[in-house]
Amino acid sequence: MDKIRILVCDDHEILRKGIVQLLKLQSGFEVVGEATDGLESIRLAESVKPDVILMDIQMPGLTGIEATAFIRRQNAKVKIIMLTISDEEEDLFNAIKHGANGYLLKNMNLEQLFAHVKKAYDGEAPFSPGLANKILAQFSQISQKLKDEEKNHYELSVREKEVLQLVALGKTNKMISKKLYISEHTVKKHLQHILEKLHVSNRAEAAALAVRKRIVVENTDDAATGGERTIEQWTGQDPESSP
Repeated sequence: MDKIRILVCDDHEILRKGIVQLLKLQSGFEVVGEATDGLESIRLAESVKPDVILMDIQMPGLTGIEATAFIRRQNAKVKIIMLTISDEEEDLFNAIKHGANGYLLKNMNLEQLFAHVKKAYDGEAPFSPGLANKILAQFSQISQKLKDEEKNHYELSVREKEVLQLVALGKTNKMISKKLYISEHTVKKHLQHILEKLHVSNRAEAAALAVRKRIVVENTDDAATGGERTIEQWTGQDPESSP
């Protein structure tokens, strides 16, 4: 069986050297490099082609997360495990966002570390106990936010959907007023309510969201729209089209 090739990146010399020596005692591991900062991590990751990288977060030059992002762009296959003392959610989620395959705290025992390295190499995502719960909680919040957004979309009244449909077609407030036989003041009121319910700041964002989420269906037939849309109408810059 081939040995797992490991690159250790940590600016703390005593800790780094200790990890390296202990890894070398394991028959299934081969330490192929040591890096003391983010820039050296990037250089060695390119030259020695490790299977697994143990990456500290707080390092001089570039941080471990910054180095991870760069390495990930260059190599989609290498397994990068953050090995850190930080259990801050911001560091955890930034690491995952920028390409880390796992996140381990340095307070674990050696057998756990060795097992996690093997798991990462085999395609699993190693995380210290408790951190997985934080990730699940974050996904739960995101899921709830998406549900809330969907709920808001369907709270639009029939008239608001009609107004939004015309906004998506590039109509100005004056044109919407004539089309729906309502005053421009009423059109503006409907638009204000639409922006609030969709959590967007202007008509261009509302139109884009409406089409993307299929709240309305964009009709590109000029006969149906009453003429081609101008750039100003699309972007909401038409002086007659505020808000």
